Amino acid sequence: MPTEGDAPMSTGSEPPRDPGPAAGRLARAVVVGGGGAVGHMFTERLAASGLAVTSVDIAPADRPPVAGVHRITGDVTSPAPPVRDAVVTADLVVLAVPEKVVLAAVRPLAALLRKDAVLADTTSVKGAVVARTRDALAEVPGGGGIEAVSLNPMYAPSLGPDGRPVAVVRLKDGPGVRALLGLMESWGARIVPVGAREHDRLMAAAQAATHAAVLAFGLSLKQLGVGITELSALAPPPHTAMLALLARITSAAPEVYWDVQTGSADAGRARAALKDGVGTLIELADTGDEAAFAATLAELRAYLGADAPRLADLCARMFRHTGRPA
Repeated sequence: MPTEGDAPMSTGSEPPRDPGPAAGRLARAVVVGGGGAVGHMFTERLAASGLAVTSVDIAPADRPPVAGVHRITGDVTSPAPPVRDAVVTADLVVLAVPEKVVLAAVRPLAALLRKDAVLADTTSVKGAVVARTRDALAEVPGGGGIEAVSLNPMYAPSLGPDGRPVAVVRLKDGPGVRALLGLMESWGARIVPVGAREHDRLMAAAQAATHAAVLAFGLSLKQLGVGITELSALAPPPHTAMLALLARITSAAPEVYWDVQTGSADAGRARAALKDGVGTLIELADTGDEAAFAATLAELRAYLGADAPRLADLCARMFRHTGRPA
């Protein structure tokens, strides 16, 4: 997930905005992976919106329980009671788990879902998940009524959804999907429709390349053998921002970033492009071609186009708060 700036932390307790009458389409929800960060966010928000929520995890959750939420320990890739009982009565099932779990779970869950239920996932890479979900729904007798949507919240759960984008791939649209998206909009999220292929191409640039650049930056510091305490004492805002991004990524669940880096060929192409970019800088510096370096910066500014002034102003505003004592 992209890293945000100095946004306030979300407690998950903010009252939801009015979701409108469509939300009444959903009354009972199952959140698989409800003990994880993304699953916990959905659990809190759905419960606050008035849904009866059941949280399912393969191991007992470490987080404090959400008021009114029923918690079950079970494996959704091979569901047995009481997981089966929760799924067969649900209007909505949210798979807030890694891609490999989603791929293993969609077929057994599709066979249990009510024919008017909604199946959603929150994976970072869509190609394989969308294809597997469509195949699973096609295999279910009478499963044509099951609706499905693939979501990617583009923010850390601790920051909350207010004003932040959620990429949405609609596999099978309908009133249930629209009700879910209406609920998310009532939480403040900004819904951005996108196709599965376009999602993965964009995420390779927005997530895979970004995370790879931050991790490579950390690896370079480690190889240089410089101390973080010493660096932090003298670091200018850009370096401090990169250290903060490194701390944020390395403090999160590794499987989230592993899925981003390994989930599609687009991520590999993004890393290759990043490597080529570093190679270009090495060549320019080694050859002493200052004119070519200046031309490269001009090309990059031209690439930013009309957004360049806005982004430069955003950077200035971010850096006003970077490196100051907390």
